Amino acid sequence: MPAGHPIRAIRAIVDGALARLSPTFDAMYERVGRPSVPPEHLLKGMLLMSFYSIRSERQLCERLHYDLLFKWFVGLNITDEVFDHSTFSKNRDRLLEHGVATAFFAEVRDEARRRHLLSSDHFTVDGTLLDAWASMKSVQPRDRDDGPPAARGKNPTVNFRGQGRSNETHASTTDPDARLARKADGQATRLAYAGHVLMENRNGLVTDVVITHASGKAEREAALQMIDRRERHHRITLGADKGYDTQDFIADCRARDVTPHVAQHTTNRRSRIDGRVTRHRGYALSQRHRKRVEEVFGWIKTVAGGRKLRYIGIPRNQLWAAISASAYNLVRMATIERQAAL
Repeated sequence: MPAGHPIRAIRAIVDGALARLSPTFDAMYERVGRPSVPPEHLLKGMLLMSFYSIRSERQLCERLHYDLLFKWFVGLNITDEVFDHSTFSKNRDRLLEHGVATAFFAEVRDEARRRHLLSSDHFTVDGTLLDAWASMKSVQPRDRDDGPPAARGKNPTVNFRGQGRSNETHASTTDPDARLARKADGQATRLAYAGHVLMENRNGLVTDVVITHASGKAEREAALQMIDRRERHHRITLGADKGYDTQDFIADCRARDVTPHVAQHTTNRRSRIDGRVTRHRGYALSQRHRKRVEEVFGWIKTVAGGRKLRYIGIPRNQLWAAISASAYNLVRMATIERQAAL
């Protein structure tokens, strides 16, 4: 391993966070019985999947057989036996049961705070659609009782022309948590989840991440949820795009001592953001910095493999989102400190 490789700095942060989670890991496993995959190996393996765009647990375990960097990061010796991909998948659900991914994300975030990399005053919120691991052909009427379509084969031809489908009347038989959604008028409707991020504006680090059903109000509801989970000490500013410029959301922000630095609607309807907010220099700064949240979504979709989700259901995708956001923060923290050292 080269001395200057950035993953060395990342592993040091990860090891510190895992050490602080050791009491949680001890409570997850019985003291008797056959040894299982250590949770530290599971978390590090999932981080590697995000760092190096590994698509599945099977591919990860295959690469662990011959990639020395992967073995070193996970904590295996060259001669150590690699766990099977099915064992990895089964033990991953144990992380889900004990909320380990969320706790690990919080530890990484707290480490960034200890290193004075987080802003406590200025934040940005945004949401995006993440394609579900389900085909549009799996969308069937909710009251259907006559079994699957008559067409047969691995990929039968199905004609949806002329059929009216909505989330109230139809659902996916593959992933019931997925919803029919589209980002804007004129775009294709697809099965998707809504991914939401709360970002601090100083260095563009993620302070919270949520996966929800895709709906017209999902972005604003998730934003309020993430604000409520934040440690509240004083008034903050919250940057957002025009989709958050609604009367209810602005009122809810003000009730929470949050100054809404939301982009103004210029067409179709009257903006709820007036001169009380826009006259200040901070509003223009928030509008400029809020665009950095697109870097988070871009990294998560391309590098971490979030453009097409690999899991079914909100709980498993929430686990993936917490690990992916942790991976993004780790890469960002290592980059910031490496640049500061130059």
